[in-house]
Amino acid sequence: MTTSSNDMPKATETDTEMGAETAMTETKKITDKELRQMFWRSCMLDSSWNFERQQNLCYSYAMVPVVRKLHEQGSEKMKRAYARGLDFMAITPQLSTLLMGINAAMEEENANNEDFDDTSIAAVKTSLMGPLAGIGDSLIAGTLRVIATGIAIGFSQQGSFLGPLLLLLVFNIPAFAIRWFGLKWGYKQGSSFVPTAAESGIMEKVTYLASVVGLMAIGGMVASYVALDLSGVMIGSGDFATPLSEYFDMIMPCLPQLFAFGLMYWAIGKKMKSTTLLMLTIVVCIAICGLAALL
Repeated sequence: MTTSSNDMPKATETDTEMGAETAMTETKKITDKELRQMFWRSCMLDSSWNFERQQNLCYSYAMVPVVRKLHEQGSEKMKRAYARGLDFMAITPQLSTLLMGINAAMEEENANNEDFDDTSIAAVKTSLMGPLAGIGDSLIAGTLRVIATGIAIGFSQQGSFLGPLLLLLVFNIPAFAIRWFGLKWGYKQGSSFVPTAAESGIMEKVTYLASVVGLMAIGGMVASYVALDLSGVMIGSGDFATPLSEYFDMIMPCLPQLFAFGLMYWAIGKKMKSTTLLMLTIVVCIAICGLAALL
């Protein structure tokens, strides 16, 4: 008795999807446990900074849970993974987890696929390190930190204990959120992040927008917190004497503060150290106050 091919059970679309999901589950070895370990370890990124390779030691330390999970103890792949982690690393700490997530996804592919070229892992790290550092410096240091400091200064000037508290909260809540969701998203995207980001131009857009917001915040801080009182300098005599500050206000409010900030910005651009500029500012202010007292 023979059975025709038409009588054989056919694989349905649902069966195919279930098979694909099962295969994907088998290849996914990294769990939330390893991701959480990477997240907390990333907070130590700058704690072992060195002049030769900068953040490489703690970057490697953050990748240890993933390497141990994916590779057999003492295997050649484990040794090569540890060696890759010790390559030069320089990135904004809050965005380091995005790179770690991509790194972890590629290490997982390397563990599952014998034909995988593991040199691509180092290549992707090198290609993303610079752009992510640029975005991080604009977004975190140039924008978020400036906004948090501006809010804190406003409360601190009034003697409120909310000043330092808000500084910690306004800065760290978004920073830690960026760390966690960046790690999850980086792991989900894997190596596909590079062509996707290149095609959409998202990195250039984020960097530009963060720079604009940062400059707006700095401008607001200059107008609000830089003090340069010229009301004691009078133009004219007798009843017609007018404070010099009123003339400046007619041109543009806070013009002397803007001029002082521009002068300091120019000095920093000429490679003057910030400590030297600070001491020079203190000396000049003391000299002017002493001269005004004598007059």
